Amino acid sequence: MTSLTASLARGALTSPFKRAGRPDATLPPDRPTRPAAPVAPGPLAAYGRICGFTESGPLPLTYPHVLAFPLTMRLMTGHAFPLPVLGLVHTWIEITPHRAVTSAEPLELTVYAEKLTPHRRGTEVTMVTETRVGGELVWESRSGYLSRHRQATPDGTTPDGTASDGTTPTGTAPDRATPERATAARGVGPATTVPPAAGGLPARTEWRLPGDLGRRYGAVSGDRNPIHLHPLTARLFGFPRAIAHGMWTVARCLAEAGDPSSIRSVRAGFRAPVLLPATVTYAADATGNAFELRGAKGRVHLVGTVTRQAGVSGPG
Repeated sequence: MTSLTASLARGALTSPFKRAGRPDATLPPDRPTRPAAPVAPGPLAAYGRICGFTESGPLPLTYPHVLAFPLTMRLMTGHAFPLPVLGLVHTWIEITPHRAVTSAEPLELTVYAEKLTPHRRGTEVTMVTETRVGGELVWESRSGYLSRHRQATPDGTTPDGTASDGTTPTGTAPDRATPERATAARGVGPATTVPPAAGGLPARTEWRLPGDLGRRYGAVSGDRNPIHLHPLTARLFGFPRAIAHGMWTVARCLAEAGDPSSIRSVRAGFRAPVLLPATVTYAADATGNAFELRGAKGRVHLVGTVTRQAGVSGPG
């Protein structure tokens, strides 16, 4: 993942020179594209194993996001992107598979920044990923990334009366990594995207997550951010231990959701980081269409919903 590593380095260098919250901020029109190419079977099999997907059947619903992540990082770390990548928090994701995709199909990947939205905690950017086969749009996703900063009032001051410099508060260092930081959203995604408040779904199964989960998932996804790799590197960003990737939590839950070919949309909101090692509980309703991941003392890490083809239910 040389290109991804280069993007991470570029993001570290350019972030200090970007000021979030500028009223004249615009998004770059660029649409980085990876030409159609078959899915490499080795990395796909490794991804499926660590996320719990079956070896046969359609492509895992989260895998195009992983394949396109280097393109996303290239765009978000470019000079024209208005937000500092080191201050971004992945708050929600919405996946829309238009049809089942197989690993034998050559996939063309495109990413672009769709819109900037004012948020009570700063500015949110919506990033879009599209997957095509022979020109046909077969899969797409939208993700919200929040850049935290003080919101200025019309007279140029923040609500507490201090001058607004448009920068991310210094106290949010734990979230300063890559845009894949599904670590501390705490339900801040848009109401139309993040599922309703959770905590009451019945437990279905329990998973014991090893301390090296972040290193193993990073090896197959390319997201080798230091907060996932080792307690020592995680402490540099304010975490007592390494944390699980947010996209791993989504993928692992979707691996329990039944036949992916029946799923028409997925919505998930990231609530809190999972410190490794950990024991977490996967909970879901009777249809499998609402799910969540809970940790110790019932703390909710992830909430999600699935919509399916009419007449089809989940694993029950």
